[in-house]
Amino acid sequence: MTDHPGPGHDRSNAGLSAIISERRQLINLGYRLLGSLAEAEDVVQETYARWYAMSPRERDAIASPGAWLTRVAGRICLNLLSSARARRETYVGEWIPEPLPDPADRATGRPDGIGADPADQVTLDESVSMAFLVVLDAMTPAERVAFVLHDVFRYSFAEVAEIVGRTPAACRQLASSARRRIRDSQAAAPPASRQAAVVREFKQAWEAQDINALIGLLDPGATGIADGGGGIAPALLRPIEGGERIARHFAALAARVSGLTLLERTVNGRPGLIAQQDAVTVSVFAFEIAGDRIKRIWAVRNPDKLHPWTAG
Repeated sequence: MTDHPGPGHDRSNAGLSAIISERRQLINLGYRLLGSLAEAEDVVQETYARWYAMSPRERDAIASPGAWLTRVAGRICLNLLSSARARRETYVGEWIPEPLPDPADRATGRPDGIGADPADQVTLDESVSMAFLVVLDAMTPAERVAFVLHDVFRYSFAEVAEIVGRTPAACRQLASSARRRIRDSQAAAPPASRQAAVVREFKQAWEAQDINALIGLLDPGATGIADGGGGIAPALLRPIEGGERIARHFAALAARVSGLTLLERTVNGRPGLIAQQDAVTVSVFAFEIAGDRIKRIWAVRNPDKLHPWTAG
């Protein structure tokens, strides 16, 4: 005799599918709040663990599982952000958000897509550009959570208040303050095609060790920032200020490091570069470009932040 599923079976399967379908949304939320894909994935695992730790009766009583998962993930992120500043005081060099490849390049750093899980991919839009994430990282935890949830994910301030633990009016003020920070810190970016052209010219000038060409591509007040932990050079304990100093640094790096291959890649949704040695990505470079000049370069060298580019 074949046992047929009971009347609750379809509802159970539908509920499970709905829960699993929230995974990508939660990954996207966690990455924007934390600037780390690894930490975002940990948050999502903890969120699901709390969901399944409840009894079936408790889960059935939740009217909107997606909203519940978002609240829990948001609170976990808020707690992590509150402790992150202390942890980063011991970080070698400047802390830079974890860079993300184009989804097609995920897991190998090459456009073959091996190992990429669509449910784990972050949507690459303006809210994950390196410049945007760096500004977010300078905010207070409450500002960052209120702004990302409301302005990026379109949650109401009443819903944000449940996560942040403040009144809707206070959350509105937090988001407004965060919005001013974003507006005051970022210049209008040129079209992607122009950004790609500038990055390509920078790559060619770097490979040629052409200091004058590099200087011409860099804003006189440009800043170069690098984190630590490995890569083609040790961490820069302080940012390099000034286009000429940055140009000389990159030219000297090209002369000193042998067997370095530079490749054009999408980094956090914008044109960038990766550096490889023996076909392994050792550094990822993100750029902020205004007009025809590079204003900021972020060099990520920490191997712990390069897993999406190297693991296959």
